[in-house]
Amino acid sequence: MDFFIATFLKMYFVMTPFFVLSVFMTVTHEASLEDKRNLAIRVTFSVIVISLVLMFFGRYIFAIFGVTLDAFRIGAGALLFLSAVGLVNGNKEGQKLADYKLSELAVVPLALPITVGPATIGVLLVMVADNDTLGEFFLEATAMTCSIIAIGVMLYFSNLIERSVGKQGLAIISKITGIILAALAAQIMFTGIKNFMAA
Repeated sequence: MDFFIATFLKMYFVMTPFFVLSVFMTVTHEASLEDKRNLAIRVTFSVIVISLVLMFFGRYIFAIFGVTLDAFRIGAGALLFLSAVGLVNGNKEGQKLADYKLSELAVVPLALPITVGPATIGVLLVMVADNDTLGEFFLEATAMTCSIIAIGVMLYFSNLIERSVGKQGLAIISKITGIILAALAAQIMFTGIKNFMAA
């Protein structure tokens, strides 16, 4: 149970839910409630499919490119740290959505690369490579799916959240998320460096 909760929380924060929520609210500001909720459902489904595909084929990606797990840990940690810095500074990887129509947002760019960005992909691949058993793999996949659904619920009820905390409140929460991500990134990089030095 502790492993499930830890994986759930890790994936939840790695996907920067409060930044995703703030972007979602920005691009759907003038949309109807029904359109917002339909878009939230499509984004959630898209993120689940993309993440599960990455989990299932992560090992093959390592094998094809000949990348060691520790090298990927360092690279993924660096990307995650950059995302964390972006959150603290009030942005994430510089995505601009002005040229998109609402009906085109579900997969690109809301699902990929805003929710599942380079840092999230890196963490997913490292997480899968660390699996020792099939049961552990499915437990992580279930926890990850639950974390995505939790983000989807936030998007679905974004109108209520916006009224409750306001955009300023979301900005504060997003910065706190950035600090947590920075710590997680440091831990991933330190593990990779320690294993590399010990080899």
